[in-house]
Amino acid sequence: MSALTAGILAGPAHAVLRLQRGVLIVWALAVVTAAGVLLWAYGPGGSAASADWARKCTAHGCDWSSAISGYHLARATAEFLIQSVPYFAAAVSGVLIGRELEDGTARLAWTQSVSPTRWLATTLAVPAALITAGTTVLVLLHRLLYDAHQVPVSWHWWSDQTFAANGTVALVYPLLGLALGALGALLLRRAFPALGLAAVATALVHTVLGVARPHLWPSVTRTGSVSTGYNAPTNVLLVDQGAITATGAHVSDTCFTDSTCAKAFDVTGYYVDYHPASHFWPLQLMETGIVLAVTALVLAAAFTLLRRRTA
Repeated sequence: MSALTAGILAGPAHAVLRLQRGVLIVWALAVVTAAGVLLWAYGPGGSAASADWARKCTAHGCDWSSAISGYHLARATAEFLIQSVPYFAAAVSGVLIGRELEDGTARLAWTQSVSPTRWLATTLAVPAALITAGTTVLVLLHRLLYDAHQVPVSWHWWSDQTFAANGTVALVYPLLGLALGALGALLLRRAFPALGLAAVATALVHTVLGVARPHLWPSVTRTGSVSTGYNAPTNVLLVDQGAITATGAHVSDTCFTDSTCAKAFDVTGYYVDYHPASHFWPLQLMETGIVLAVTALVLAAAFTLLRRRTA
């Protein structure tokens, strides 16, 4: 409480920084660690893995060396850290705002010429700016590593981990986590229950949008004959596939390219709906817009709740 009182004299933002300095240190260490992992994978780790791949791997198979395994472990670790940022953000706002409401620190701030609305806005704006800045650095480094693609295996643009770490969605999910943490804290007025509620809500939104992702942008359709079967290209996000009847209808495939069965069911060909790599940014921007809209709604609910309780 004394830290907040001292900070208020210098401004609400300064008070937030003083109260959250422990969290900010943890965040800085996490960013430095993830950035170091990505730079290592892009530099010496990637060079060693690429050399081993060229020396040991052929079209007929590959005996993965420790260098190749370490390269992919570094990539997977960095993606996991980037995907964890929204939950870290939810914990930051849920615990810190909930704790201030529990301890009465928030009410003390409101008596020091800081309105409840300004208090909440500042409490969210400071970590939002710092988390966004750090995440931007990690996304740029991740894209640098992805574009270099030193070891061409087990890395697809459409996989959930890579997609979530390789574009703008990585920047907006933490904002959603902050907003959900704030709303949970204002609803429950307790730190750790608010953290749990915000984490579950963040995971729910991420899961729902992950399932809906293939349908956020019009897909491409490719057809094949009964003799050739499905004709999907490689490294695409599959949306749907099935059979084509003589009437041109797209139905589920019950024959699995069995020619005798296909004739009996009047199947004339097969179709595949998919997203090519060129759809990466349209899908990213559509999901980014949806997450921002949900974040705005959650923030509106949080500020409305705060105004009603402090009227």
